[in-house]
Amino acid sequence: MATVLQAAVREDFRGSRLSKIRQAGNIPAVVYGKAFGNKAVAVEEVAFIKTLRSQGKTGVFKLDIDGTQTDVMIYDMQYDSIKNEYLHIDFYAADMTSEMDADVPVHVIGESKGVKDGGVLQQAVYELSVRALPADLPDGIEVDVTDLDVNDTLLVKDLKSGANFEFNSEPEEVVVSILPPDEEPEEPAVDEGREPELVDGDPNAEAEKSGSDEEKQE
Repeated sequence: MATVLQAAVREDFRGSRLSKIRQAGNIPAVVYGKAFGNKAVAVEEVAFIKTLRSQGKTGVFKLDIDGTQTDVMIYDMQYDSIKNEYLHIDFYAADMTSEMDADVPVHVIGESKGVKDGGVLQQAVYELSVRALPADLPDGIEVDVTDLDVNDTLLVKDLKSGANFEFNSEPEEVVVSILPPDEEPEEPAVDEGREPELVDGDPNAEAEKSGSDEEKQE
């Protein structure tokens, strides 16, 4: 049975109205596509989370907009980690007969020989671009590193495309590497007649994702 997410058209775009939508347990959203056009909607947050968990970001499902169903995918999500809530969703109205490009998450599986010998696994990319019909887009790309030894590198060209999708990423792009184990640094000698100097490092500041034009109006 196809997954159906209910949505309601919204016409009031004032910031105060968007806040009321969220306070009522809903998420402001927009649906767009070449043939569909552009339409502002709102979806119930709990129902959206269930859909996201069951379909994933690349899954195709039905969005019921006031009784009219449209095949859509989740194109973008804005999430406030402090308030623990979704701020805005972009849905893409998919043409099920035309191929499209999508970024698919990379999942590393297995334990490599190199890591067992003390090497360090370095994952260079966490998403890869693929091209396929909307219904054939994979939920993720599994990369098995079991046979990788120290100093081995896995490139995009080493991965196998699925039966119904192809990679868009550059063939020579590095996906995973097994780095040699770090050498233990020598401990500097401490003058017993002098207290060691303590230096505090500045914490890394995480850049906040900019909101959509609609959210900036609030």
